[in-house]
This record gives sequence, C-alpha cells and structure tokens, in this order.
Amino acid sequence: MLRAIADGTRRRILALVWHTERTAGEIAAEFSITRPAVSQHLAILRESRLVTVRREGTRRLYQVDLKAIARLRAELSQFWDNRLAQLKRSAEASTRRTGRRSAAKEE
Repeated sequence: MLRAIADGTRRRILALVWHTERTAGEIAAEFSITRPAVSQHLAILRESRLVTVRREGTRRLYQVDLKAIARLRAELSQFWDNRLAQLKRSAEASTRRTGRRSAAKEE
C-alpha cells in the first residue's frame, strides 16, 4: 500500500475517486499521461486493494476502498505512536543524564 501511494499520480487518482466512482476514461481525462499509463496506475491501486472496481454493463467504475485506507491509517498511526513514545523515552533519558551531570558539577 505504501508503495502504491508513494507515486503522486496514484495519490491524485485516489483523490479523484475518493467520494465518487469514476471510469478509467474519466480519470484519464484529468491527466496529461496516456490512458494505458492511467490503467497501469489503476492496476497497482487495485492490486494494493486501495481501489475497488465495479462493473456496470461495459463500464468499470473505480472508487477508493475506505476500509483499506482505514487499515493503512491505523498501521501508520501505530507506527507513529511507537516512534513518538520512543522519542519521548530518549528525551527523558537525555534530560536525566544532563541533570545528573549538572548536579555532579555543583558538588
């Protein structure tokens, strides 16, 4: 999922299909790249399960999979929370070491 959203074009595609289903043609019309290139980006988004596709007759409609986005957000949030906790512990340990050095100098 992270590799899929690392690309700016794919992030723009996600923004386009966030609230409204769109066809590949509608999506491609928003870009200056070829339609096959847009299709490749859509395939990557589908494979990463960030986008769902629904057939309606001969059309394929693409939309963000909000559950997948929620899972990704939860994973990133957990990572972020862990890193912040680690940073806090490191800062507190540094403060304690600095405090001990200052106390030793005063003696």
